[in-house]
Amino acid sequence: PVTDQTQSNPEQTGVDGEGVEPQDAVLEEKARLEKVERKAIKRYHRETQLRPYQAELITMQQYLEEQNERMLILFEGRDAAGKGGTIRRVTRYMNPRHYRVVALGKPTEEQRSQWFLQKYVAHFPTGGEIVLFDRSWYNRAMVEPIFGFCTTKEYNLFMRGVVGFEKDLVRQGTIFIKLYFSVSKKEQARRFARRKHDPLRQWKLSEVDIQSQGRWDEFTEKKYEMLRDTHTNKAPWTVIRSDDKHQARLNVMKVILDAVPYKGRDTDLDFVPDPKIVISGARELEIMRADRLRSGKFTA
Repeated sequence: PVTDQTQSNPEQTGVDGEGVEPQDAVLEEKARLEKVERKAIKRYHRETQLRPYQAELITMQQYLEEQNERMLILFEGRDAAGKGGTIRRVTRYMNPRHYRVVALGKPTEEQRSQWFLQKYVAHFPTGGEIVLFDRSWYNRAMVEPIFGFCTTKEYNLFMRGVVGFEKDLVRQGTIFIKLYFSVSKKEQARRFARRKHDPLRQWKLSEVDIQSQGRWDEFTEKKYEMLRDTHTNKAPWTVIRSDDKHQARLNVMKVILDAVPYKGRDTDLDFVPDPKIVISGARELEIMRADRLRSGKFTA
């Protein structure tokens, strides 16, 4: 008979007496794999939900080509607000010959000596083309004054001149969309933490990103001034609540599609933006003013 001293532990000994993983480790790995599977399924369903609108974007692009129309879209907002991911979804199936994504880096010495908007104008769309700016001249309205990358005089000159510049842009026939991605402080911190610990995302984390949480209130103040001074009937701001990346992407597609009177629209699709996600610049100003009246400062 087998005694207590000689009975083997099935969790520690295999058929040949070799060690195997304890049961709790097996269950833990199983739970991890199930979580990965759930995430993959959820991601698949979300991407599938975007596809009809991505197909509409192709139809819209063809219309712009046929009509020789120009479209210019600005993607603005705080760091980690979801601008880049949305741009990738918007352009995923577009004809690459008729759209460009522009993300300008640090200005060269030559560009510093030019009219500030000159380096952006050089990338403007031609007939039948869509250009998407991943950050734009509005760097001068927010990031540059906060971090001391421009003088007070340069900031004031920009804020006085940009409205007329954009009115001329629209008057000359460019379809012009200004999107501001609004992410909460808590969600931005979560995304920064993910970037910090994920080797595939670490390249996204810059020194400006690291400091932006500590300067949250400064960014909010500059956001308010930017909306107040540059939201116009000719060139309005559209604010996108982007804590939910999927909803932000879906509703941005609707905003873009609604800006063009193209033919052949799929009548089975819902093109109405979600009012909880898409906010007019004017409405956002009202919300921010009410917030400041209640709390004595901006809290969001």
